[in-house]
Amino acid sequence: MTSKADEWNTSAAPIEFIDLAAQRRRLGARLDGAIASVIDHGRFILGPEVQRLECALAEYCGVKHVIACSNGTDALALSLLAHGLNAGDAVFVPSFTFAATVEPVALMSATPVFVDVLPDTFNIDPRSLMAGIATARAVGLRPAAVIAVDLFGQPADYDALAPIISEQHLWLLADAAQSFGARYRGRRVGEMGAMATTSFFPAKPLGCYGDGGAVFTGDDALAEAVTSLRMHGKGSDKYDNVRVGMNARLDTIQAAILLEKLRIFPEEIEARERIARRYTELIGNLVQVPRVIEGATSVWAQYTIVTSARDRIAEALKRAGIPTAVYYARPLHRQTAYAGHLVAGNGLPVSERLSQQVLSLPMHAYLDEVTQDRIVSALRAAILR
Repeated sequence: MTSKADEWNTSAAPIEFIDLAAQRRRLGARLDGAIASVIDHGRFILGPEVQRLECALAEYCGVKHVIACSNGTDALALSLLAHGLNAGDAVFVPSFTFAATVEPVALMSATPVFVDVLPDTFNIDPRSLMAGIATARAVGLRPAAVIAVDLFGQPADYDALAPIISEQHLWLLADAAQSFGARYRGRRVGEMGAMATTSFFPAKPLGCYGDGGAVFTGDDALAEAVTSLRMHGKGSDKYDNVRVGMNARLDTIQAAILLEKLRIFPEEIEARERIARRYTELIGNLVQVPRVIEGATSVWAQYTIVTSARDRIAEALKRAGIPTAVYYARPLHRQTAYAGHLVAGNGLPVSERLSQQVLSLPMHAYLDEVTQDRIVSALRAAILR
C-alpha cells in the first residue's frame, strides 16, 4: 500500500540535506567579485584576504590570535605540534566523533584514549574522562591533553571539564569544527581551552568552497609556533626552517569567500536556531531530540534525533524523498584503524548505542517552513507506521 508520504514524493521538488545553492544565490555577485579580486591581484596563497579573515575571525570570537590554515584536521595537528606531545603522553578523545579528531594524535608519538559521551548532548562525559585518566595511568601513560569535541553545533560543557583538567594538570584543545559561531556562558566558541580549532569544510555552518580551517588561541607563543608550523616551520623567512613543520596554508580564494559568508553568518545562525526550535516543537513528543545545555547556544551543524527504529525510519524517509544522514554509524574505538587503542573504564556504552540510533535530518539556514513541514509529515508517518 502506498503511503501519503510516498504519494507526496512523486510530485514534490527534491529536498537538499544541506542547501549550499540557496546561499550561493543570496550572495551572488558579491562572491563573484571577491573571487575575481583574488584572481586579479594574483596572491593565491596567504594573500591579503587571509590576513583580513584572521582579523575578522579574531574580532568575531573575541580571541587574540587566529591562524587560518588548510583544513580542520591540520588545525588540530598544528595545535598539537605547537603545544608539544611526547611518547607516553595520553590524549583523551571522545569516541563518538569523526576520525579527524583523533588522526593527528595517532600520527604523532602520543597515545589516544577513547572516552564516552553524554546521551543527550553527544558531547564528552566528564565521568568517562576520569575513568579514561585512570585507565591511562594504569598502563603507565602520562595524562597530557583532552580534545573536547563540540558535536553537531553546541559546545561541550567546559565548566564541568575544567576542574578535572586543572586537577589532573592537563591542557584542553577545543575541537569546534561543528560549533563555530556558538556561545558558551557568555563566550564565543574559539575562546575555550588553551587552543581551539575549527573547520571551514563546505558543509559546515561557516564553510568555504574547498578546504579550510583555523586555530584560535590567546597565547602569543603558541600563536607564533602555529604560524611557523603552518609554513614548513619557517623562522625569519620561508627558507629559514626553525622547526619541523607542515604545508598547511589557506588559499586566498577560500579566505575571500569566507569573508563574504561571515557578513551574513549571524543571520544564518538565527535562521538555524529558528528551524531547530521548530523541529523540536513539532517532533519532540515523538523521538528523542537534541538538548542544548543551559547557558549555551548551538549553530545546529546537524539536527540529530535518537530512535531505536533508526534504519526503518531512514528507509521510509528515503522513499518519501527526504534525505537523512547518520553521524556516526561506528564509533572510533570500533573503527579498524583505531581498534587497538585504549578505551575508558569497561567500555563506551553510550557511544555504542548512539551509533545504532542517531539520525540527522535536513538542516541549513534556507530550509523554509513548507519544506520542513514536508519533512516532519514524512517523519511522523514513518514513526507511527
